[in-house]
This record gives sequence, structure tokens and C-alpha cells, in this order.
Amino acid sequence: MANCPDREVRRRWIQRIIDHDGDQGDAGGIEAWIRLGESCGLTREEIVSQSRVLPGVRFAVDAYINFVKQAPWQEGVCSSLTELFAPTIHRERLANWPTHYPWIDNEGLQYFRNRLTEAHRDVQHGLEITLDYFTTRALQERAMELLQFKLDVLWSMLDAMYMAYLLDKPPYYNLESAP
Repeated sequence: MANCPDREVRRRWIQRIIDHDGDQGDAGGIEAWIRLGESCGLTREEIVSQSRVLPGVRFAVDAYINFVKQAPWQEGVCSSLTELFAPTIHRERLANWPTHYPWIDNEGLQYFRNRLTEAHRDVQHGLEITLDYFTTRALQERAMELLQFKLDVLWSMLDAMYMAYLLDKPPYYNLESAP
């Protein structure tokens, strides 16, 4: 949003920052995320220090941050529309996690409860901006490219986690076996 010259857009967008950082008595989404991590067995220090972030995940997140810093602000907004299905996904998580992960404290799931309404509102705003800006065939094709890029970022993160946690091949796993 630092690139956005439209004051009204920035005023609406600021709600996302408040949702994540909190505001006067509301700890915000980052704190809710930390509580989720603690409920999963991590310490606050591990979460805040980001010491357990996989290199592939860090690389993907950094790529996305660099993209939104350099791209026109409308493109950054458009790429956020991968959240379009987030409310449904979060609702399913909330319904199924207690069955599959009964050891996660119910309070740890507050992050997903918050995102049910926040993601819906965020998507509506992002969709308005996208539909107003991407009005030609060429721009609409660009919008599809942007969404594909964001999906590639998300898949890269998932690939890194899959390798490390499901295939038990964390980064640099083969260095210990080298002669």
C-alpha cells in the first residue's frame, strides 16, 4: 500500500494492518498466530525468532514480499485474491481440526475464527479494486498471471513443508550422509 496514491483505498486497507497487529486491547492476528503455534507445541521464542522457518518457505515469502514492493499496487492487491476461498477453508479447518488434532487447545484456533470474517472482507475489497483496474483483455490475462504467481509461491511453501515433514527430508538432509 506504500505505492498506492489513493487515500480512500489506503484507509480501507489499513484495517488489514489492524487485524494483524492489533489495536487498543485487541492483540491481533499475529498474537493469535503465536497462540496457535504454542498450542501446537512450539515456544513463543521459537515462533517470534522464526528460527524454525524452513529455507524454502522463507525464500517463497521473501519472493512475494519483493514482488508486492516492486509491482504496481493494483497487482499486489490482485495477487491477494488467492484468499478468495480462505473463509471456506478456515471453516473446514475449524470443523475438522479437533477431530484430527485433539491436542491443540481450542483457544489456539482463534486465528482461524478471526479470519472467517476478516478474509471475507479483505477479499471483497481486493475484488473491487481488481475489477475496477483489470478491465481489458490484456490486463485480465495479467491478473491471471498474478494469481498463478501467488499460487506458485504458496505451492513452493507447501513443497518445502512436504519434503521436510512428510518425506522426512528437511533442508540439507543429505549433507550428513556425505563422506
